Amino acid sequence: MSSETSDTLDQAMARSSGLDTLLRDLTDRAVQEVPGAVACSITVRRAGRLLTLAGSEGMPSGLDLRQYENGSGPCVDAAETGEEQYAPDLAAESRWPPYTEYALSTGVRCVLAVPVAVEGGSGAAINFYGVGAQDLGTGREAARAFAARAGDAIDMALRIENRRQSAADVRTALLSRSVIDQAVGILMARERIDARIALERLRRVSQDRNVKLRDLCGQLVAKVSAPDSRRRQ
Repeated sequence: MSSETSDTLDQAMARSSGLDTLLRDLTDRAVQEVPGAVACSITVRRAGRLLTLAGSEGMPSGLDLRQYENGSGPCVDAAETGEEQYAPDLAAESRWPPYTEYALSTGVRCVLAVPVAVEGGSGAAINFYGVGAQDLGTGREAARAFAARAGDAIDMALRIENRRQSAADVRTALLSRSVIDQAVGILMARERIDARIALERLRRVSQDRNVKLRDLCGQLVAKVSAPDSRRRQ
């Protein structure tokens, strides 16, 4: 792959605020760089299932989704097995009958799915589509090189998103701990009991009412924090 393409991908990484934006940039670039490709999509496993996170302009709607629904197809097989899948002419393809029929109906005749290695071993693939038989034959090396370069970018974006999610989880936990501590303090002052007994009472009420402890404590804090005029009503 040329240094110009590498620079473009690096710039896309710098511009992107998240994985989705980055992948949209990459799919558009892939169509420009891979001979014979008229559309491109990127498949990544998230929360135990395969999803198309981005597709280039001109990507036929539902083309990847049909594969996920059937549990088979070039991008599914590439992501699941880590092996490249190439169908030079879908009209003569026998591996994925339901998908093949649908793809041909959208005007797609040639498919190349290249696996992408990402952190944690999650399945991923970059998928290239052509409208004529053998259209992607001369572009396979370019597609592999692009997928290898894109893999670095996807991996980095996944790590960034995972860190953001972890940070959000920590913030949620801290907020929950704060409101629980406030509710415990309210009971301690109101009932003249120690913190252990106050927390036990809150947990018991939470279980009896089938309400999350955090939500129960939030309700108590909100009630006590309301203006005097509202509390008297």
